[in-house]
Amino acid sequence: MMREFEIERQFDIKIEIIKANKGVYYLKTNKGERCLKRINYGPQKLLFVYGAKEHLIKNGFSSLDRYYLNSEGEPYALVNEDLYTLSEWLEGRECDFRNIDEVRIAAETLARMHEASKGYDPPENSKLKSDLGRWPHLMEKRTKSLDKMKDIIRKKSIKNDFDMLYLKSVEFYKEIGKKAISTLMDSNYYELCMLAEQEKGFCHHDFTYHNIILDDKGVTHVIDFDYCKREVRTFDISNFMIKVLKRVDWNLEFAKTIIDSYNSISELNKEEYKVLYAYLQFPQRYWRLANRYYYNEVNWGQNTFTNKLNSIIEEKEKFLAFLDAFKNEYKIQ
Repeated sequence: MMREFEIERQFDIKIEIIKANKGVYYLKTNKGERCLKRINYGPQKLLFVYGAKEHLIKNGFSSLDRYYLNSEGEPYALVNEDLYTLSEWLEGRECDFRNIDEVRIAAETLARMHEASKGYDPPENSKLKSDLGRWPHLMEKRTKSLDKMKDIIRKKSIKNDFDMLYLKSVEFYKEIGKKAISTLMDSNYYELCMLAEQEKGFCHHDFTYHNIILDDKGVTHVIDFDYCKREVRTFDISNFMIKVLKRVDWNLEFAKTIIDSYNSISELNKEEYKVLYAYLQFPQRYWRLANRYYYNEVNWGQNTFTNKLNSIIEEKEKFLAFLDAFKNEYKIQ
């Protein structure tokens, strides 16, 4: 149970109204509207995130959910061993990924964020979060785990609809996973990781519609930096592209708009396209859904899982056609 008076005491505020809202709390306080959020990781990681946001602000990227400090100068309150952060309540609406103009704005915003992230030295007592150099290993591990999940099904005496769908489709995704690993290994991935290490930038790692808030003054805010870490920027771009493309039937025009808009702020170099392609190729959504299902990571109903798997499989042909078109468009060898 959250003790409100502890939040009030540590942040030196008076709470007038508190309402749960999409995994956070809306607060009306004597100092204005605030967003209160319970954090499910430790203070060292939180200090990395706090430092990353402060670094962006210092470099001119200030449209984000900046943390307020408590009376001790820390960016959190500690209540019953739980950490809570307090930030400004940002009014606005979520970015519409089916609207090409809003997708363009989001891509430009991502490029500006990446530029502003360069030169980040995390606070001394924080925990450096990094995925640099890890993707060949992660892709291999996830591709192998597709077989492990197949073994889980084989041991079941009664197989349900999800199991049967998975068994029918898994070989295709395993093969495309192997192709993505081969693309990545044939790219300049490790050199780009070394460059990212030198530049000391970071990625948002969850740059999606509900973390991109457009207000009525035309300002685009980026929120929820909980997963931010050192990473090659093509990861963020591919992750964002996939979130958009799955909503627009893998339309190449949207992909080109994202790349053109990003390049208008911060141009990708030739070597980065192959790494971007490897990320797009990898069946991350398929692996993640199956992983959530077989390892009970998410408490969704059986039908929800089956429908989600069905929709991923149904877009297979469009996905493959997109990969071919993308490869030709950007002359990826």
